[in-house]
Amino acid sequence: MNVTLGQVVYSKAGRDAGRRFVIVGVIDKLYVHISDGDLRKIEKPKKKKIKHLLLTGDVIETLRIKLENRQRVSNAEIRKALAALDKESDMSE
Repeated sequence: MNVTLGQVVYSKAGRDAGRRFVIVGVIDKLYVHISDGDLRKIEKPKKKKIKHLLLTGDVIETLRIKLENRQRVSNAEIRKALAALDKESDMSE
């Protein structure tokens, strides 16, 4: 399983099942930190097993670059990036 910072994922298990998140940290080969900028803020990301996530091919490049360079990422940036993905999918339909 190939996980990348800034990758969009869906939760498959737990009380947050079905919600969309962004990977904001890779802990090891089993765990990552995820955030959606709303319920799970970037200041307190959720530690989640990779096997409980549905990985998508979508990577938000602006967030990936900032996270790799250890720059500050705001909750608003994450929310806007996820909302922009919604608009792209609406236009493609």
